[in-house]
Amino acid sequence: MSDRVFITGLSLHAYHGVMPYEGKVGQTFTIDLALDIDLSAASRSDKVADTVSYDKVVECVSAAFVAQKFRLIEAAAGKVADAVLAAFPRVTRVSVTIHKPHAPIAATFSDVGVTLVRNRR
Repeated sequence: MSDRVFITGLSLHAYHGVMPYEGKVGQTFTIDLALDIDLSAASRSDKVADTVSYDKVVECVSAAFVAQKFRLIEAAAGKVADAVLAAFPRVTRVSVTIHKPHAPIAATFSDVGVTLVRNRR
């Protein structure tokens, strides 16, 4: 299947990080999502019931991402992926990319992050 719903550039302020001040001050992260889902019914019916609602996905992802403090964005991405698969049974695979553009690294860079892909079992 090659059908996909995507959301890119979702900005959320959270308190993830290894450094103690990251847990106090927080920072803005950007999340990109790709949800593999069969969209054949939605393409014929023109009904939201036959797909996933973007606003519901954003609500789910936002809640999962900020619900707790994670030291690693890998763990935060895993929580987001698990939440999406639990909330949206039609989604067969989810890709979660978390960008941490203000990571405390003594270097000049434009972005760092992780991409995690999970399939429904």
